[in-house]
Amino acid sequence: MPPGSRSAEGRLEVITGPMFSGKSEELIRRVNRALIARQEVLVCKPAADDRYHPSQVTSHSGRTAKAIPVAGTPELAAAWRSLEVPAQVIALDEVQFFGADLSALISEMVEAGVRVIAAGLDLDFRGEPFGVLPDLLARAEQIDKLSAICVVCGGTATRTQRLLGGEPADPNGPVVLVGASERYEARCRQHHQLVRERGALGGQEAAAQA
Repeated sequence: MPPGSRSAEGRLEVITGPMFSGKSEELIRRVNRALIARQEVLVCKPAADDRYHPSQVTSHSGRTAKAIPVAGTPELAAAWRSLEVPAQVIALDEVQFFGADLSALISEMVEAGVRVIAAGLDLDFRGEPFGVLPDLLARAEQIDKLSAICVVCGGTATRTQRLLGGEPADPNGPVVLVGASERYEARCRQHHQLVRERGALGGQEAAAQA
């Protein structure tokens, strides 16, 4: 029988938004509240995300929570099932790095009475729905969509701008490219750019100057 208690009411909470919007910060806050309430908590993160620490969830502001790094959904399932004391709360950071099979596992956790808190990017650097996030959003009992501050205009940022050599990235580049402020910025819809958009803008400027 999967870990968890059917007497508890399972639920899925999704924290989403662009980079630098405080998703990990909010996840850590909820984890700390659960720990204060003396609940059994399991925190996991993708092993590929080692930007700050291999076994911690770390916010951009420096707050941390101990976490188990897992290579993918099967390893996450194994970590959950091997617990001696069933987890009441499972917190997952950077869930966009997991495969589509994460959705079924989370549904199993919720059915077992676990409160699952999942944080991740809803849009990739191209502004397209990111991985398993759309499915999790559809299944969640609670969704908190956070925003950041656009570095260009100071407005509400809902997009993640990838920069390579200080310039907007090619949309044909890899979807997954781990990085922080050296590669990414938060931007609003208006100021989010890809290479093709810059090319189109340059053509318009050249025509106007002709």
